[in-house]
Amino acid sequence: MTTPEAEQSRPEERLEQAVRAAEQALIEFEIAVETFRVEVENFSRLHHQKLGPMYTRLDELDALIAEARAARTGDPEDLRAAQEARARVLPMPGVEELFHGWMDSEGLFPEAVAMLTDQPVRPPERVRPSEEARKLYRELARKAHPDLAQQDEERARREEFITRVNAAYARGDEAALRELADEWAAGPPPAERRPTPSEELYARLEWLAERKELLALVARNLEASAIGSMLKMAPDDPDRLLDEIAEQLLADVAKKEAELAELVG
Repeated sequence: MTTPEAEQSRPEERLEQAVRAAEQALIEFEIAVETFRVEVENFSRLHHQKLGPMYTRLDELDALIAEARAARTGDPEDLRAAQEARARVLPMPGVEELFHGWMDSEGLFPEAVAMLTDQPVRPPERVRPSEEARKLYRELARKAHPDLAQQDEERARREEFITRVNAAYARGDEAALRELADEWAAGPPPAERRPTPSEELYARLEWLAERKELLALVARNLEASAIGSMLKMAPDDPDRLLDEIAEQLLADVAKKEAELAELVG
């Protein structure tokens, strides 16, 4: 016969068991996904090392064949095809490479724009905080100084707050300093209610489920990638697959070299 206390503890115990089981299952799944990711990465490296030069040679032969054909015919369409084939061999540098250090996510820095348009670079504006801003800053610095804290949590809160105060003062932003003064006067936010043990266990289960979904997406993307698909074709002997692809590429190289010799001969 079970006691009422034992009856009440059972649901939480079952939750704990479910969490432990889900954690173990997630660990095993993570190991499997990471193992496959490493296999794909290693196979990709071998693929590039062994077959990369062949792909490069094929691209060069395509460009030479297109250029030889364009030189023979003089046709505008053949000339355009030759230019495109050569561009694939010698790609243009990207915008980020051309303007490395001159642009951010929003575009070119003002200094870069000025240099490109032969305009003088404007020096940064000097900020002179108003008397009211200086007064607000001094008051906030005295009240919220981290050294006044007696606990680590309170010190961290004050350090974060003073960082925002310093930034507003550096801008001379009087309105922001007033808002910060109001925020400090209101005091720290009330402590949040701590979740119950059951709520924490349910939250843990939800997180584990979300993590598993994320890992499942990673696994699907790996399997759907070109290298992942190739690896799945010969999981037990990927080297044999590379040898077969290499033989086919060598045959393609020989065929294109013969085509080029016929065009230029």
